Amino acid sequence: MEAERLESSLWVGNKRYRAVLTGWHFNWTEVDKKNRDKKTISVPVAEVVGVEEGRVEILPQKVVEDTDKDFTVFYVKRSSSGGSSGLLWRLGRTQFSCPGRVLRDQWTKHLRAALKTHSPLRPHKLLVFINPFGGKKKGRAIYHSVVAPLFELAGISSHVIVTERANQARDHLLKKDLTGFDGVVCVGGDGMFSEILHGVIGRTQQEAGLCENDPAVALQPCSLHIGIIPAGSTDCVCYATVGAIDPLTSALHIVIGDSQPLDVCSVHDAAALVRYSVSMLGYGFYGDVLAESEKHRWMGPLRYDYSGTMVYLSNRSYAGVVQYLPADPLLSSPRDKTRCLSGCSVCSRSTERLFHSFSDSGSLYSSHFSEFSSDSEGDWVSVEGRFRCVSLTCMSSSCPRSPYGLSPSAHLADGTGDLILVWETNPLGFLKFLYRHTSTQDQFDLPFVEVHRVKAVRFCLPSSKEEESHGETGGGADEEERGYGAAGSRAGSQQHLADGAAGPEKPGGAFLCGLCRSAAPAASVWNCDGEILPVTEILCRVHGQLVRLYARGIEDAAALHGCSEDCDECERRCIFNK
Repeated sequence: MEAERLESSLWVGNKRYRAVLTGWHFNWTEVDKKNRDKKTISVPVAEVVGVEEGRVEILPQKVVEDTDKDFTVFYVKRSSSGGSSGLLWRLGRTQFSCPGRVLRDQWTKHLRAALKTHSPLRPHKLLVFINPFGGKKKGRAIYHSVVAPLFELAGISSHVIVTERANQARDHLLKKDLTGFDGVVCVGGDGMFSEILHGVIGRTQQEAGLCENDPAVALQPCSLHIGIIPAGSTDCVCYATVGAIDPLTSALHIVIGDSQPLDVCSVHDAAALVRYSVSMLGYGFYGDVLAESEKHRWMGPLRYDYSGTMVYLSNRSYAGVVQYLPADPLLSSPRDKTRCLSGCSVCSRSTERLFHSFSDSGSLYSSHFSEFSSDSEGDWVSVEGRFRCVSLTCMSSSCPRSPYGLSPSAHLADGTGDLILVWETNPLGFLKFLYRHTSTQDQFDLPFVEVHRVKAVRFCLPSSKEEESHGETGGGADEEERGYGAAGSRAGSQQHLADGAAGPEKPGGAFLCGLCRSAAPAASVWNCDGEILPVTEILCRVHGQLVRLYARGIEDAAALHGCSEDCDECERRCIFNK
């Protein structure tokens, strides 16, 4: 129902404004002494954070001057930042003065009514988990100084739990009563987010009576939203979905009830679910870096730089068999030079594709998962050889050090992932690949790199390597027994296979010192969103839009202000706006 229009003269300081509330927007236009319009400020009602009687200040601390003729409007303001790929959100504040109290009360009443009408998805009650040990150990301070005042302003009640052990948040979500909560907020880094992700997904499947261990099951989408307040040593998920690592920006997204669907990859071994992943699943280089860093935790965050250098110098490659189920190339491509930004049309079309058959079937994703039946084995593509790294990501995985991420054109909610295969190459070639992640150069434009948009991935060791590394009696089982079907391969992949099958690791790093050229293991480990998986052979499947975050994707300054420049940079960040 359209809110009633309200218009009157208001004062901001000693300047007169004509204020108009139309339902969807709240505008105020400066009027000069000759009643001519000057500058206009327009705020969508959906981005009004709160309305308070009197002269009120919220941040850095709450100050209230109770007056009969004044009211204060808080709203979202945007600013760009050189260190972020998206826009920073700030709390705008304007104090209005009315001729009398009656008009003041009329404005506050209408503005609050408009908020209820045009922001129905705003949370009313949130469950908040704070990791007091993550990052610089400022989680509690960030919540109480930045987040809590905004929640109070917006009328959001919260139940706060400061975690004392690993997986406490996950266990709480799996076992405790969650009635009445609209969402879950984590104040921490990627590790805390992963805990909450597993708890929310697990609880949803429990209540739906679904078995997470069945790799063919169509998982039920989660109704509880997840909010991320970045306060960890790594905040990649927040950066890739908001475009900034900024607690105030993230808190404002939560307050106004933004909703960003997110794909999730389930990782299974032969018997059960191993883990869920949303950012990166990496074998080879990325797995080795994480395993090496665990030996040097005393170094703090510097251990990642040190471990990355040591693993690079070791120049290792690993034999493996990769099978993948390609996504429809007509819908999108990992090489199409688009970016998944706020209002992405690729993700919007995917929403229609993933959900259109919901009313006609008992399973939300039944049509999406039908292709994983045994009848579709012929659609799988298989490659074998030696790899420097094998990676699967459901998002760009961008971060401050890598503004475009592992796969710049990956999408948050299109039901696919990007599989990146880096074949065995010389150290300088691999260094060029790594360096391009920090620049605007295309890291896939190298002869030893492949990228594929996929819906599922299988990985196993060649039978001989499996027996060497695991010594399991069933290590060399026939592929048909595991459901591995015969499949073809691209010509390029076959050429890599022929080159890599000639023998053991090439002596490309013979010039390196003995310390760095230590004997390489037969197999690497999987790095799953910063955690080492206990298994090597895995099956991964992408579940489209399984969870929803309090976010809206990365907002780009060029999209808001318009860009008429015909340049390579503009082409690279092709923008889809709401």
